[in-house]
Amino acid sequence: MVSLRDVADAAGVSIATASRALGGKGRVSEATTRLVRETADRLGYQVNALGKALREGSDGVVGIVVPMVSNPFYAALVHEFEDQLSRLNLKLLIADSHGELDRELERLEALAGRRVRGIFAVPAYFDRSRPAISKIARQLPLVQVDRRVEDDSALAFVGVDNADGIGQALRHVAEQGAGTVVFVGADDRTSVGRERRRAFETVVEQLGLAAQEPIIDRYLFEFGLSAAERLRDRPTLPDAVIAGDDLIATGLLAGFARHGVSVPGDVLITGFDGTILADICNPTLTTVQQPMATIAEAGVEELLRKIDDTGAAGAHVRLPTTLRRGDSTGARVTSSASHSAT
Repeated sequence: MVSLRDVADAAGVSIATASRALGGKGRVSEATTRLVRETADRLGYQVNALGKALREGSDGVVGIVVPMVSNPFYAALVHEFEDQLSRLNLKLLIADSHGELDRELERLEALAGRRVRGIFAVPAYFDRSRPAISKIARQLPLVQVDRRVEDDSALAFVGVDNADGIGQALRHVAEQGAGTVVFVGADDRTSVGRERRRAFETVVEQLGLAAQEPIIDRYLFEFGLSAAERLRDRPTLPDAVIAGDDLIATGLLAGFARHGVSVPGDVLITGFDGTILADICNPTLTTVQQPMATIAEAGVEELLRKIDDTGAAGAHVRLPTTLRRGDSTGARVTSSASHSAT
């Protein structure tokens, strides 16, 4: 059976564009609409009834479950998903799991009970969230976003190459003269926490850098504050701190400022995500930029593909990141040995 992806590929457009052209919704040029419809006719594509209801019906609602909607990264990601879905005349229903297993299952079941046409889920846990995610994925189309659960080859996923992002940050601080580095990030309860920490260990070895004992907790500003104090109290301050996300990084910046540690004069700091926090802190933060609009576009395309072909295997999409330089890595480090905690 011909799928929406087949039509999109043959016409040389994205699945979302093909969907808008066939549904007569959103911003699509007349020429592209004609091309897509002619391609669909030529291939014998039949509009899936569920997909048509999703795109045109009054109940065209998609759900998303995030672990902390107050986190600027997830707030920005939700905004991008809402923007992508609105172009298809779809509405987005947002649920917050607070990173808790019971709430996650409750939110997923509540969305399924509302008869949403599909769900985007950011799993709270790498291992413990798998039963709930798998259960809901058997009931309706589901795409994991940013994080994934273990043994998820049958589930769809859209995220970034975390290992490459951490590698970019480490190579950058090494070029700035850093010889001793430390990772301050989240624990292994999430796939993202695991991937970023393990990438740090691998790349540090590849570059021949010296690594201090990592400080591990959760993605919280308050954790960054406490981590800065703990680093200051060590016999030797590292040349650079690679933070697991922008929240931790801004907490580190604030914590070091309170204790008279200069950034970037005494220590370099990098974040991860590329949120608005990187631009409003002082100094501005060097961060690994996630392509949030592209993540949302790819996620919506994957959900449409699952709706169009409910038996389709789940695709895993890893998108590239870019390093966005700020002032937090603007000065060359001379020597970690020259700065001792006081």
